[in-house]
Amino acid sequence: MKTFKLISVQVLLADKIIPIDLVDGLIINKEDEKSKWLLEMYTTHEYIDFFKKRKMQKGKMLVHAVITKKENDPAPFEVEILSIQVFNNTASILLEGNLKRDRIDYAELLLDYLLREGFAGEELSIKFKELMQSKPQAFLEKN
Repeated sequence: MKTFKLISVQVLLADKIIPIDLVDGLIINKEDEKSKWLLEMYTTHEYIDFFKKRKMQKGKMLVHAVITKKENDPAPFEVEILSIQVFNNTASILLEGNLKRDRIDYAELLLDYLLREGFAGEELSIKFKELMQSKPQAFLEKN
């Protein structure tokens, strides 16, 4: 198994992207026959209800995780929620899933987002370059 620092996580829903504010986190490549990964996020209590609701739906969800350095592109994972543990000041959310091999490049996601936001021409070029430098959280508004 290999363990890495989890820098940031965003949950991708059908109509929005939800950045999760991490207190801390790690990600483990289990290197098993099913190519499973474990993602453990320590976050504030504000996300408990969101993850409890998602867990009750018993489906998989898509998340983007930035691993090791904030400059790295987000890696897409299809995950299920294994557990939610509540502590005094934080909560531990444990996810398990697979790395999506058919990942869409971060630049494509960012460009699509900027176009939907109405950026065009020189303004699009400037904003794209700016956000490529500060990826990934800078362009993801908390909904």
